[in-house]
Amino acid sequence: MVHFVGAGPGSPDLITLRGHRLICEADVIIYAGSLVNPALLDEAKKECRIYDSSRMTLEEVTEVMREAEDSELITVRLHTGDPGIYGAIREQMDILDNMGVEYDYCPGVSSFCGASAALNLEYTLPEVSQSVILTRMEGRTPVPERESVRSFAAHQATMVLFLSAGMAEKLSESLLEGGYKKDTPAAIVYKATWPDEKIVICTVGTLAEQAAKAGINKTALIIVGDVVKRTSPARSRLYDPNFTTGYRRAVTPEDS
Repeated sequence: MVHFVGAGPGSPDLITLRGHRLICEADVIIYAGSLVNPALLDEAKKECRIYDSSRMTLEEVTEVMREAEDSELITVRLHTGDPGIYGAIREQMDILDNMGVEYDYCPGVSSFCGASAALNLEYTLPEVSQSVILTRMEGRTPVPERESVRSFAAHQATMVLFLSAGMAEKLSESLLEGGYKKDTPAAIVYKATWPDEKIVICTVGTLAEQAAKAGINKTALIIVGDVVKRTSPARSRLYDPNFTTGYRRAVTPEDS
């Protein structure tokens, strides 16, 4: 059996309880060495065989899985954050389907959640933004034109950009072309929840300059939108005493 496991954003104590249990039970672990905190491997069995997939091809990774399955071993494929977001897991699953190898998927805490925690930030503030766009700049991996940063920028929603820190200047240009103003708040979060986490608060107009100044060109998320101000002009209706919910009725003048 192969278990795809989300390692969380970085800190070893942000893996799920299920993910931790699977690591402890694994006979074989294949982990994304360029992104996953190696401290998570301290929980593995002494006899566990560990492979760093940053030095492997897709075919080599899936061959290790096949060999482990043939030997009736438990394999954990350990991906950073939540594997469902830029985790490249579907291509592995397709091959395992063709091999007849069973697998399942244990979700993890995504790095975009780790970034909001690092900033004490709420992505969806009333009257500011009620949508979060998770996307990336086009690099060696193409992005459909309808999903370009410039296209998404027209929505003026909260935007979280993965895999784009090394293209900060081009990113800033695309955001501005799409409709964001130069003074739109932005944040760069390098290695959220890791011991060497770094946070840079800037604007869309100063994004490239501040990223270069901080020496950040990879392993970082970029958050764009007014929510970065971390202030809300309106309170939520959920706890408003004048708002009836399924669990309590609104407070009326007669009640006071």
